[in-house]
Amino acid sequence: MAETWSGEFYCVKCKEKREADGEVKVNDKGTRMAKAVCPVCGTNLNRILGKA
Repeated sequence: MAETWSGEFYCVKCKEKREADGEVKVNDKGTRMAKAVCPVCGTNLNRILGKA
């Protein structure tokens, strides 16, 4: 089961913080990132969580 993260993401298109649930992924550098979709406009949201 994939790790999930729920909290505030910043939507660049809406220019506001949005509450969303996102799936946590680890990039090539080892940084954990939560990826979600804006509930208002449908834009992809990213939040950097720090090192794994």
